[in-house]
Amino acid sequence: QVQLVESGGGLVQPGGSLRLACAASGMIFSINSMGWYRQAPGKERELVATITSGGRINYADPVKGRFTISRDNAKNTVYLQMNSLKPEDTAVYYCNGFIRYSVLVPVNEYWGKGTPVTISS
Repeated sequence: QVQLVESGGGLVQPGGSLRLACAASGMIFSINSMGWYRQAPGKERELVATITSGGRINYADPVKGRFTISRDNAKNTVYLQMNSLKPEDTAVYYCNGFIRYSVLVPVNEYWGKGTPVTISS
């Protein structure tokens, strides 16, 4: 029904930048909030940033001032611009979305499969 597909992960040196993208596809009636989470090896999945359909944004403290979340509602896509990357940003980054695929059903939560980000020299 609904799929979230991430792209843009990879290996970058400390201080570098990456831009992640997540496209929602399938039967979509409306999208509420979308966001990014990450999970480092041996750690719990944690919030990175979220953005509502109205543009309200929330960032986790470790990424404030370095990461920027944005969305293109016409393309059902959310982006994460990551600058000044640090080794501790290394993780698998997951896209998350609260999406309604029909006016007849409630909003459901969806997850992408994740894209790995490695920060290393």
